[in-house]
Amino acid sequence: MQLFRALLPTPLGDMLALASDDGLCALEFTTVRGPKHGAERLSRLNERLRRWFPPHEMVDGDAPPIARARQWLEAYFAGAGAEVGDLPLDMRGAAFEKRVWAALLTIPPGETTSYGAIAKALGSPDASRAVGAANGANPVALIVPCHRVIGSSGSLTGYGGGLDRKTWLIDHERRWRAAPPASLF
Repeated sequence: MQLFRALLPTPLGDMLALASDDGLCALEFTTVRGPKHGAERLSRLNERLRRWFPPHEMVDGDAPPIARARQWLEAYFAGAGAEVGDLPLDMRGAAFEKRVWAALLTIPPGETTSYGAIAKALGSPDASRAVGAANGANPVALIVPCHRVIGSSGSLTGYGGGLDRKTWLIDHERRWRAAPPASLF
């Protein structure tokens, strides 16, 4: 199996994009400040790739899912929307992780929810820690919006890209979501 690899520039720093023939399988910031540095995140990503995509060969270059992710990121940072739409995702993980990742996709831009609320929605009200672990294992940052999950007290807790980016992303979404629609005249 080949996994295609490209760096995608964003206003918050470069992101590493990986894609299989079936879809985008990873999108991670390459540099992170704070307790979870970029090297640690990328090491964790490599472990996930070994587990869920064996055996694979990395090929530098574009693939249709990476090109589509690039378009998505450009639209997102321009404030033009963030629908996953026709962006194919190839997110492999444990069954519970996949359920959490699907729940993340239902959180509207500019809104937040808690780990406990997701656990309750999944029918496992005592599984907020497991939701947190699955949220942290999300391999496709931004597009699968793990940054929209906060602590039950409303505090910003953990984000693989760093809390400074999480704050920026939530504020960015609230700004463009609150903006009035463009006038035709």
